[in-house]
Amino acid sequence: MVGYGSIGAAMRWGLLAIAIVIAATFAAPTRADVPLLRISTENSADHVQTQAVARFAEVLAQRAAGRLEVRHYHSAELFRDRDVIKALQLGKVEMAVPGTWQLDRYVPDFGIFLLPMFYGRNADTNYLLRDGPIGREIAGRLEQALDVKVVGRWIDLGFAHLYGVRRRITGYDDLKGLTVRVAGGEANLQRLRALGAEARVVAWPDLPAALARGTITGILSTHETIASAHLWADGVGWVFEDHQYFPQYVPMLSAKLWHGLPADLQQVIVATWEEQVTPARALAAEAQEDARTTLKANGIGFTTPSPAALVAARQRLMAQQESLIEALGIDAVLVRQVADQLPP
Repeated sequence: MVGYGSIGAAMRWGLLAIAIVIAATFAAPTRADVPLLRISTENSADHVQTQAVARFAEVLAQRAAGRLEVRHYHSAELFRDRDVIKALQLGKVEMAVPGTWQLDRYVPDFGIFLLPMFYGRNADTNYLLRDGPIGREIAGRLEQALDVKVVGRWIDLGFAHLYGVRRRITGYDDLKGLTVRVAGGEANLQRLRALGAEARVVAWPDLPAALARGTITGILSTHETIASAHLWADGVGWVFEDHQYFPQYVPMLSAKLWHGLPADLQQVIVATWEEQVTPARALAAEAQEDARTTLKANGIGFTTPSPAALVAARQRLMAQQESLIEALGIDAVLVRQVADQLPP
């Protein structure tokens, strides 16, 4: 039997051990002249974003050849994506790759890609805007607002759809009364409300508890994310495959680190990231298709609206767009530039 004194000593040693682990996590590199690049991502090890960033970190470490110490932490080991921007600004981490849906609270113009005019659009249409001058303009605004450096094009998660938790979804009428978990993005909340659902922001690590309580009856997510978490075991039984929006991840470094690096090492970072973008996007598309097969194999039912139904829904949602632009503080001039480039 362990006495109270032993328990107290064990607790003190336990706290000391925790402190040592925390100190080691945030410790400076062993060589003071070697910059430290800590990369924080939220998703688990088998997630496509984690795999892409891990590959980038591995290749970058090799090419930096001892001039940059690269450490990648996944599974929210350091920070959740909703908190990582603040950590980046405070110098607690040097690189983050958060989802676009996390960024409109800092730069409202990221909400452009969540507006009704993008509802149901295909990937090529999204790339047309995001990889071109519009995307670079928005990335530049992010850099100015947060004092970060966006090091290249954005990588994909894949299309987000609506998933029913113990609720069958076969049409737009079934969305009424759903309480839908979203990862973030005020325009996501407003779009779902316009479709008749209620939306709540719930961080991914907190979702299992919300599902267990029965407070969530729908999820805005992707096939791969649902499949990787085996959420059919938690009541996900149906998907309304309506291409709600096209989530991507934005690579950003702290400006302090970036400006402290020599130009040739900056170029190594940019070039290494760029090499990963196309393979990462292909990996994400493949993962989403494989996950679709997995969901079907585990009994999840599918409803896929026709192209005409998606266009009709988008037209209905467009009635909300002007008020959304004003409410969210999105640059109306930029919206018009985007709208001019969108197909009918």
